[in-house]
Amino acid sequence: MSSKQGGKLKPLKQPKSGKKEYDEHDMELMQKKKDEEKALKELRTKASQKGSFGGPGLKKSGKK
Repeated sequence: MSSKQGGKLKPLKQPKSGKKEYDEHDMELMQKKKDEEKALKELRTKASQKGSFGGPGLKKSGKK
């Protein structure tokens, strides 16, 4: 045992994996997912531009 070695050892770095090869089915799923995310992003921007959903806001009850 070395006196310089103390605490936890750092794990060795894993080699980076190479490029994955995708088949047509995987490519279709990835493209579909990108399209859905793009559509959701567009809807969010439209919703944020309109502001509140018409009306006076939260209604308060007459009770105190």
